[in-house]
Parts: sequence; structure tokens; C-alpha cells
Amino acid sequence: MTLPATHIRRLLGWGRVLARHGALRLLEQSPNTPAPVRRLCRIARFGTRQPAEPDYAGAFRAIGPAAIKLGQTLATRPDLVGEEAARNLLSLQDRLPPVAFKHIRHEIETTFERPLEAMFAEFDPEPVGAASVAQVHRATTTEGREVAVKVLRPGVREKFTRDIETYEWAAAHLEALGGEASRLRPRLVIANFKRWTVRELDLRREAASASELAEQMHAFPGYRIPAIDWDRTNGRVMTLDWIDGIKISDNAALDAAGHDRKELASRLVLAFLNQAISGGFFHADMHQGNLFVEADGTIAAIDFGIMGRIDRRARAWLAEILYGLTTGNYRRVAEIHFEAQYVPSYHSVDEFATALRAVGEPMRGKPVSELSVGQMLDGLFAITRDFDMQTQPHLLLLQKSMVMVEGIATQLDPQINMWDTAAPFVRSWIRDELGPESAIADRIREDAETLLRLPALVRRIEDRFPAKGGAPEPPPLPAVELMWERKRGTSSGGWAGYALAFAAGAGLTLAGSLLGWWG
Repeated sequence: MTLPATHIRRLLGWGRVLARHGALRLLEQSPNTPAPVRRLCRIARFGTRQPAEPDYAGAFRAIGPAAIKLGQTLATRPDLVGEEAARNLLSLQDRLPPVAFKHIRHEIETTFERPLEAMFAEFDPEPVGAASVAQVHRATTTEGREVAVKVLRPGVREKFTRDIETYEWAAAHLEALGGEASRLRPRLVIANFKRWTVRELDLRREAASASELAEQMHAFPGYRIPAIDWDRTNGRVMTLDWIDGIKISDNAALDAAGHDRKELASRLVLAFLNQAISGGFFHADMHQGNLFVEADGTIAAIDFGIMGRIDRRARAWLAEILYGLTTGNYRRVAEIHFEAQYVPSYHSVDEFATALRAVGEPMRGKPVSELSVGQMLDGLFAITRDFDMQTQPHLLLLQKSMVMVEGIATQLDPQINMWDTAAPFVRSWIRDELGPESAIADRIREDAETLLRLPALVRRIEDRFPAKGGAPEPPPLPAVELMWERKRGTSSGGWAGYALAFAAGAGLTLAGSLLGWWG
């Protein structure tokens, strides 16, 4: 168990780094920051020189690997860190100096208990990418297959475990302060962050996620997931097909290769919607470094450490919300928020619909280039506060991914209208999944499943209330009060009687022994 003093020491150390990058100023100035947190900020920045412009991304990068991942998560939470910090954190790239090749070789050979040369005919010692969790090398298998080999950094699991423990401690104390800190639910935010990170630190699970997503997207044209080499994959090493392509962020190279950037932007948005709404399982780390365009125009995705899931009910709500915003049906969007219990029932549906209209109407029919994202976010987060909406941690990955996809699509096509691109897909999905035929089919399936469960239910009832056997009913027995069940103090005479009986019995036994009565 880590001592509170250790957590405080770590937090103050991280606070010093944040202060040197000017990243505590906004937190100190926010009226929603609890007074104890404001005092800690002042202690952490004492004696430091702060730059005029805060660099939140640089601060998280300087703190270390776990902070980089946390910073990327907080980039989707302007309500928690502020709009300025969130916008800066969106630029946070997960890149670190590479680990020496001798350590990578040792990791591979130790975990497989085989020499490197027994598995790979060629292995480039220079990594093609080095991130906070792992680094990737290009290799050729002994069968001649071109692959990418992802290897965890030595000691990264232990470091993440230590840092996340302090995040949990800090979040619990922050939430206990109540008020705005409680509404934002920092403990659940960190719990989700921990779950995502633990999954990312097991490369077998990442490989399984890539395999599952490949099955889900096999019928979607122009989008590819590299195949996994399971014989060369375990918890610390993952091997998959090598991707030859242009980074989706390199507009000049895409133009030179003759790719249609407008079509790529539209296909990327539809691929994400297909994953999130149709499948309920989506790539939640779709930043520019994880997407490539192959020679034939296919978009290829890599890095499946962070994946998101949404159950069918939440997907139906999400689809109706998106469609309601694109068509201006704010009343229905408001009703969904109440059905999903995102808004407490003591608020007015009509008032909430009017608030949504105030945010949604300025966005409709305009390209992204003409929208003020800052004003839109200000409006949305003002609504969450005004209507006592708690943070929904299960939707954080979705929000993060939507921000990433929108950013890439806008870079490819500055004139893209996200609403117009999404509307046909969402409309079709709603018609297929929420229409009358689907409702009837769901009801038939649910009722059939209920009927099939009835025999098992009857058997459980019989087990709980078994049939009477062949023996006759036992006669009623008189109630006999046990000595130790009598309440103390009911009568002094009662206890005296028991004492007298005990003494008489003891005397009788002793006399019988002396006289030879007992042989």
C-alpha cells in the first residue's frame, strides 16, 4: 500500500513540471477549481518561471509515458481541463526516444525462449516508431513474410501501475471535495483510463482486437486491417503484416500519388461510423500516425491498443441523437437524453430541447471551416452544467475518436460537412435497426428467448420447493425454552433456580461416588 506522503510527493513533482510549462495557470484561475487544489498549485509553482503561453502537451510529455496517455484522454474533456488546454493536448504525439536494440532483442528472445534468428530472417535494429508503451521494428519472417514487430518497452508495466495508483488516489480526493469536481466524476474517468491502459499493455489483447475488427470490417471496401502472425505474438510481442503506404496526414504525397482527398475524407468518416454505430466496436486511437493510404487508395489502420465498445441500446441512442441534430429534431434529441438518464428527470424536456437548438442551429448546413469549435464546445458544456448532466465515462472513447476523425477529415478536405456526410449512413442504420420490421423481429426474438427459459425456471422453482416425500407428517412438538436463550435479567429467581439445581446435582454426584453408588 503506497503511503499518502508518496502520492503527494509525486503530485507535487508533476505539478512542478506543469508549472514550468505554464500549465497550472488556467487551473488556478478557474472558478470551478476547489480551494485545496488551488493551494497545491500555488505550492507546486513556487519559485518557478512560467512561460507566457502554456504548453500543456509539452508538460505531459516531460512527465512521462503514463502522463502522455492521460493527456491524450484529457484532450477530449474541455469540461474538465478547459478548452485552451484540450485544444493544446490534441497535438500531443505519443513519441519517445527508442530503447536500445539489445534490450529489444532480449525481450523477444526471453518471452519466446528462442533465438531471434529462429523466428526472423531479417530484423531491422532501427525502430520505425517509438511510443510510450512500445516500439515497432520492420522484419522478415523465416517464411519470407514482411511484418511489423511491436515490442513493449522494458519496465513499462511497472511504471504505469505506479503512476495510475497515484492518479486514482488524487481522483478520489478530488471527487470527495464535492461540487463541480463531483459532477465531473474524476474517479470513473481514471477507472476507464486504467482499463484502457491495462488492455494496451497486453499485446495479445491488441492482436485479438485487430483480428475482431478485421472480421467486422471485411465487407467495407477501401479499409484494411493488417493480419496477425499468431505464431510470433504473445503478451509482450505482437507481429502483424507490414503496411506500405503514405501517411494520411501527408497531403502533398497524397496529391502526388493521385489520390482523391475528398473521397478519402468521406470514406474515413463512414468507416468510423460503420465501426461505432453498426458494429459497436471501434478503433479508438485513429490519430494521423495510425492511418496510411496504400497505392490502390485503401485506408490501412494500425495500432489497436485502444478500442471502444458501445452496446446496442447506447448505439441506438447515439444514432438518433446524431440524426436528430442533422435534421433539427431537437425535441427527439432531448427525449433521448432523458430516456438514457443522461439528464435528471426533474428538468424540463422542452427547456433542454431549446438549449440544444441554441447550440445546434448555428452548425447546420455549414462546412467545418466556417464553424467556431470553441463557441460550440462552450455552448455544449454550458448545457451540461445547467442541466446537471454527469460525465458518461463509457462514451469518453467515442468522443475522443470523433474528435480525431473530424480533425483528419478536415485536414484532407477543409470543406467537408460532417453532418451531411454522416446523415445518409445514420438514416439508413436507423431505418434498418430501429424501424417497424426490426422492432417486430426484436420482440419475437426476445419473447422466444423468454419462452425457452421457462423450463429452466420451473426446474429452479422445484429445486427451491421440492415435493413432499413418502414419510408421514411429523407430529407437533412442544416448545422447550433453552437455558442460554433466556434473556438476562428477566428474573433473579430464574438464575437462582438454575444455580441451586446445579449445586444439588453436583452434591448428589459427589455423595454417590463416596458411597459407592456408581460402582
